[in-house]
Amino acid sequence: MSDSSHTPSPRPRSEPRFPDGPRPDPAGSHFERRIRSFQPRRSRVTPGQEDALQRLWPKWGLDIDGKRVLDLPALFGADIPVVLEIGFGMGEATARMAAADPGTGILAVDVHTPGQGNLLNLADQAGLTNVRVANGDAIILLREMLAPHSLDGLRVYFPDPWPKKRHHKRRLIQPEFLTLAASCMRPGALLHCATDWEPYAEVMLDVLTAHPDFENTQPAGSSGYAPRPDFRPRTRFEGQGLDKGHVVNDLLFRRVPLDANASTNSDKRTDT
Repeated sequence: MSDSSHTPSPRPRSEPRFPDGPRPDPAGSHFERRIRSFQPRRSRVTPGQEDALQRLWPKWGLDIDGKRVLDLPALFGADIPVVLEIGFGMGEATARMAAADPGTGILAVDVHTPGQGNLLNLADQAGLTNVRVANGDAIILLREMLAPHSLDGLRVYFPDPWPKKRHHKRRLIQPEFLTLAASCMRPGALLHCATDWEPYAEVMLDVLTAHPDFENTQPAGSSGYAPRPDFRPRTRFEGQGLDKGHVVNDLLFRRVPLDANASTNSDKRTDT
């Protein structure tokens, strides 16, 4: 009598881990290999996260392949204001913001598979319908897949500070990125950044202040930094940093009204 118990065969490398879920490199070789501000992290996907990816990715997830322009009302099932969040970690703060403001859609972008699964799971458990999860490079999303002036806000919370000087070129908040982001934002849309790395906060403030497409919401003569707004929850990561004596700085800048005489400053084809 043969033993019916056996060890499952290993998954071939060419076979996707989640057949109907996020792809490892959705844009593939369609776009240039440039310096990127993110570094994909590999860590264990829990059973709950895996279940959420399998069940919910076809409904609420999308790969950033750069091959189409997104119809945001169709994506969210309603013509509602949409805020783009770049880098959401494990998604706890994103889910809390979505629950607090159900009339705003959150298009949340990250490359961390466990975080993608966790956010989908949190949204499902809370009955949220205003969260969509995008997998891949936010630059390609902004440049190729979002219509001009289609966003009502942009959030960049605790991006990688790339603290070593030789890595500063990898930082996300740079003039070229802001020009690209501005091209996708409606006049009056809020750009909200937060970081616990003070040298990076200083650079962010300088770069944003100098950019013609944005204006600081804080009064002249102030430090330029904003108090943490009520709509941004304090995250576990942030709490750990505060316990270590880190200073968290929020920056709130508004997209200025469109200038009919502006040059190509907000042209989406700016090389990033």
